[in-house]
Amino acid sequence: MTHAQEECRLSVVVPAYNEARRIVEPLRRIDAYLQAHGLPAELIVVDDGSTDGTADVVRRLGTELGNPVRVVASTANRGKGHAVKLGMSHARGEAVLMTDADLSTPIEELEKFLGHLRNGVQVAIGSRKMPGAIIEERQPFLREAMGRVFTFLTRLLVVRVSDVTCGFKVFTQEAVREIFPRVTLDDWSFDAEVLYLAGRLRFVILEIPVRWHDEAGTKVHRGRDAVRSAIGLVRIVCNGMFGRYRLGERKRPRD
Repeated sequence: MTHAQEECRLSVVVPAYNEARRIVEPLRRIDAYLQAHGLPAELIVVDDGSTDGTADVVRRLGTELGNPVRVVASTANRGKGHAVKLGMSHARGEAVLMTDADLSTPIEELEKFLGHLRNGVQVAIGSRKMPGAIIEERQPFLREAMGRVFTFLTRLLVVRVSDVTCGFKVFTQEAVREIFPRVTLDDWSFDAEVLYLAGRLRFVILEIPVRWHDEAGTKVHRGRDAVRSAIGLVRIVCNGMFGRYRLGERKRPRD
């Protein structure tokens, strides 16, 4: 391991699909925040089969930023779950943040999370539904209703948290190493699988209320993704019942 790798305290994983027009400013904000707080970090942008030149935009921007930026490319559009898993496999930081490309949860919320990780929490997840959360701009009614139904079903079948799909989550490196190689789902339901695995692997999970605002340009397809997500929850339950996650097999630390 190089000296630079040893100093990487935080990896920021950003899944991106056709985000060329709006990803520059969020990455600048992330970089500025990390530099202002003296956090040795890396940015990992996972280009999930974009057709609009997202990867090229990020590579050009990377030459201007203070923190190293890596682009990890998927040749085909596989879904957010696949992109996050791919990014996590490249993350070297002691802690790893996954955040949406639109920064719907501002990067400034990160400070709350890192303090808890230093005190023994291993998986810290943003919540838009806990007391103290601030919703600056709500989602359209149908999208919000879909999220509520998905969260209800997830709480009923998989894991009891208030907000499954908030895209702002922070993990210790140990949690990343144990959870993400076991993730099987590529679609919207991958969040539920990640939290199911975290719980079954006995990691300490903490929900943290966050500021959040809706951004136009979502890639969610209401009918198709609702069906896929429901199927995903069934697959999680079945995988758990039939031992497909191999939860008794621990991973070895990276060299």
